[in-house]
This record gives sequence, C-alpha cells and structure tokens, in this order.
Amino acid sequence: MEQPPISDYAFLSDCRSGALVGRDGSVDWWCPDRFDGSAVLARVLDPAAGHWRLAPLAPSRVERAYRPDTLVLRTVHHTPSGSVAVTDALAAEAGARGHELGMNSPAVLLRVVEGLTGRVRMGLDLAPRPEHGLLTPYLHEQADGSVLAAAGPAVLVLAGTGPALRADRDRVRQEFAVAAGETVGFTLAYAPAYGDPPVRLDPVAALTDTTRAWQAFRESHHYEGEYVPQVRHSAVVLTGLTYARSGAVAAALTTSLPERLGGDRNYDYRFSWLRDFAATMRALWVAACPEEASRLFAWAARSIGRIGDAPVPVLFGLEGERDLSEHDCLHLRGYADSRPVRLGNDAWRQRQLDVPGEVISAVWRLHEQLGDTLADELAEMVVGLADQVAVTWRLPDRGMWETRDADRHYLSSKVLCWVALNRAVALAPQLGGRADPRRWAATRDEIRATVLREGWNERVGAYTGAFGSPELDASALLLPLVRFADATDPRMRATIEAVERELGAGNGLVRRWSTDPAGFLLCSFWLVECLVLTGERDRARRLFEQLLGHANDVGLLPEQIDPGTGAHLGNTPQALSHIGLVNAAWRLTDPTTS
Repeated sequence: MEQPPISDYAFLSDCRSGALVGRDGSVDWWCPDRFDGSAVLARVLDPAAGHWRLAPLAPSRVERAYRPDTLVLRTVHHTPSGSVAVTDALAAEAGARGHELGMNSPAVLLRVVEGLTGRVRMGLDLAPRPEHGLLTPYLHEQADGSVLAAAGPAVLVLAGTGPALRADRDRVRQEFAVAAGETVGFTLAYAPAYGDPPVRLDPVAALTDTTRAWQAFRESHHYEGEYVPQVRHSAVVLTGLTYARSGAVAAALTTSLPERLGGDRNYDYRFSWLRDFAATMRALWVAACPEEASRLFAWAARSIGRIGDAPVPVLFGLEGERDLSEHDCLHLRGYADSRPVRLGNDAWRQRQLDVPGEVISAVWRLHEQLGDTLADELAEMVVGLADQVAVTWRLPDRGMWETRDADRHYLSSKVLCWVALNRAVALAPQLGGRADPRRWAATRDEIRATVLREGWNERVGAYTGAFGSPELDASALLLPLVRFADATDPRMRATIEAVERELGAGNGLVRRWSTDPAGFLLCSFWLVECLVLTGERDRARRLFEQLLGHANDVGLLPEQIDPGTGAHLGNTPQALSHIGLVNAAWRLTDPTTS
C-alpha cells in the first residue's frame, strides 16, 4: 500500500492514547497504552507495520466530519451500489462525563458501520503488528466469534456484532454486506499480556456513551470571542492530546513524520515540552478550560522537582519521566521513506535557557488564583528558577528550535531569561523571604541592555536569531508578545516587516529561518498577533483566515505546511499549531490581552 498524505488523517483520542484514521478507512497509528507508548498499528511509518482497514470494496466518494464538540469521526462512503457511514472513536470509560474523560479509558477502538442506502459490500483487513511493527502476533479464533492476537507485551481482541470473524495466518480479512438500515459494529480491545484480559464492550452502546462523554466535557467550557467554531475545535484537539491521568499535553500524537519528505529531521513529539507551557496555559484559559490549565500546571511543578544546578529539562514524559533517551528504529522505512524513525527525544539533554521563562510566566499568569502567598514548593521552584537564570543567562544554548550542532547566544533565549526575571520580580511579594527582587531586577535590566545592543543587527536592519548573526529567525516575533518590546517601536516594526518579507513563504506562511523548507504554523500565527499589535487588524484578520485554510477537512493542523503544494508536513495533529490558532483568535478579539 502507498502511504496517504498526512492531511488524509483524522485524530481519535481517549485522553490516554490516540489513533490516526485515513480517508481510505485505515487506522494506521495506535499506541493503546499511552500516547508515548508502543504502537500496535504503525502503517503511517511503514506500510508493513500494522493497520486496520474498514471500507467498501468498491471505490467510494468520501465525506467525513467529527460529531460536534467531539473526536468521534463519521465517514460516509458513497459507492455505485449505495452509501454507508463508518463511525470511529476510542472508547471512553462507561458513564464518564465531563472531566472524568480519560481517567480510566478502557483502550478499545470502536468502529460502527451503518447502511444508509442500497447495499454495500465491505472489507475488513486487520494486520496487528505490536512494538512498532517488530512483532507479528499469533491469531486465535475464539468460541464467541472473536479473534485474539497475542505477541510480546500486547494482547488484542477483535470482536464484531456480525458473523464470526476468521483469522488468516497473520491478519484478519473478511467481507460482508450492509444494507440500508443495518448496523454492524466492531471493537479492537488492548490489554498488557500479563494482566487482566481486554475489556469487552458493545460497540454501538459504547459509541453512544463516548459521544455523550465528549459533548458533556465541552458543554462545561464557554469561549466568548471571535472565531468560535475554530477555537472550540482546537480546544477539543488540545483536550484530545491531554494525558488525563497527569494533565500533561503531548506536543503531537506522532513520531518521525518528516519536516521534509525524504529528509532526516524526523523527531518524536509524543512528550510534553515546558517551552510550550505558557502558551498552552494561555490557550486553555482563552478557550475556557481552567481546570485543564490548573492540572497542567500541577503536572509541570511536580515534574520539575527541586531546582539544582543542572538545567531544567525542556521536555518530560507524560507522567513526568526525565530520561527520554532517543534511539532509531532501523526496521521501519519511515513515512515516504524519510529516515530515521526515532523513539525518544534527546533534546531533554540540551541546555535551553528559555525554559525557566516559560514556567515562571505560567505562574505569573495564575498568580491571582494562587493566593497572596504561593505554596512553599511552588515558591521554592520560582525562586530556584529565577536564581538559576540570574547565574546562567550569559551562557550559550541550543535555542528554542533545539539545534543539534553548536551552542549559540540565541536572541529568544536571552529574551525569555529577561521574561523569567521580570515575572519573578512581579511575583516577589508572594514568594517569601528567599525572594531577591533587587538582584533579579538588576540582572533583568542587564539582560535587556544586552539584547538591545547585541541582538540588533544594523546591517540587516532587524533583530536576528542569534547575537552577531545576520540570519533572521521568526522567533524574534516573540519580543512584543512577551512584552519585551512594543510592536510599534521602530526597531521592532522593522523586524516584523523583515520577517514577513524574508521568511514569508506565501499562502500566509512564515518559515522559522531562511533555509527552512516549509512554513511553520506557530510562527505564522505569531505574525498575526504582531500585526494586531501594530494596529493592522484588518491585515491580521486576512492572514489569520488564510491560515485557517491550511487545516484539513476535519480541522486538524500539522506542524508545517509545504508552501508550494499545501501538503501537511511534520507530526500531527500538532498542539502548538492549535495553540497558535487559539491565541491569535483571542488577540484579534482583545488586542490588549497578555
């Protein structure tokens, strides 16, 4: 099988794990235990690495959409002999409502086929391949008509409401017909090999209950601003990327989908980045998700732990794991032959000086809700981070784009060091006796003077990506967004114009740097915010609406967009892209927002 475009995929979630299902009816990615766990279906990374296709045998015209305010997907196939609807979801725990969603998800993939008109012959093809395609399981037909697949650490059970399922040597292949008014349901349930057996659910009843769980969850959130449908949907996507047990938000569902087809910039994004923390918190507050924001905050504080001399890691596992050592999966071809396929992410080892600024910004955002005095551990964390920044800000680092070559004095890192100390000074009355606002303020002012002197490149006429470098970097757009510089300041205005002119890739897209092959959606949404702050709201609105057009047919955004073809690139769905959408929509609603 050829691998479909990344934009063909829709996202299913039970707030424990996630799946990708294509327009062709094939589920090509599922890590059932947790987002950053081991895949049992991984065709998106190799045609031989496992899939579950459920679709008409005849060619069909496809229409699909999520049920409102859910990640329950309904795909309608129109064939010459009739039409059928296939509804897909990852099951919620029975009776879960509101913020219970995902706390005890049963790890069951639901697929229900409904005959709409005529009579349609369907094909089912399940090829489970646990451990990212390394294992081919034994298949066992069961007395109740189900098929059990077992290999290594995983057990899967495929069950249906139609005729008994039959196992081939290494897959389940079956044909059946559905007439108008008929319904056939299937479940694929996962369990660890050495524990309780997989849960058995009625697919139709479980699908109804899962839909109600999602809708009840969203009914408790009320966004009041511009672009309500897009913001609400992005909030649903962010909820779907949230690992409910801890509150951590995964940066993306997938690993190693390439930034450039055939290239090697293929990274594992199934973890939670502290760099994304403040922007994520802001987006959750904007989208009226205060409980999710508070749980994410608690997860970050616990994951960071006591501050020492070592740099704070930029990312953690979804339950706070720190060691995310990276290795290559040599047995996988990679999406569109883009190698290597990586599991883990060695960016956790890097020094990235912007991270404390993101964390302290999040505390500052919540300070009114946290009381007149912060809890001891939280106050100690802020003080420890501020003290660390005051000592280390002069060091070079790898920057927010996590370069894997040499350390440099990156502009955005220095600015976020300023942010860390500026916010810490503001929080000082709530931090107790260990706070040192006078020293922090003096260092903050020194950082500012250094950035204004070293960050500005007179020859380029803009703030550039690193001190002494002539290379523009879209991260300079952060300066007005974090209140370091006014967007109307002549130097800042010149920088915004230079980034738009030199790094603009067409179709509203902005690249991170000049050799970046594709438009980076987060940077593009930053430009929208900057244009609002310069007073160009009409142009900002046109740009924003142009960016909305890059979503696929079910409203999902990847990391990057090919400016020539419009193709989706990078891991998907990408949390930062949806966060950028939410924050830009709110900036268009209220330009004074912080």
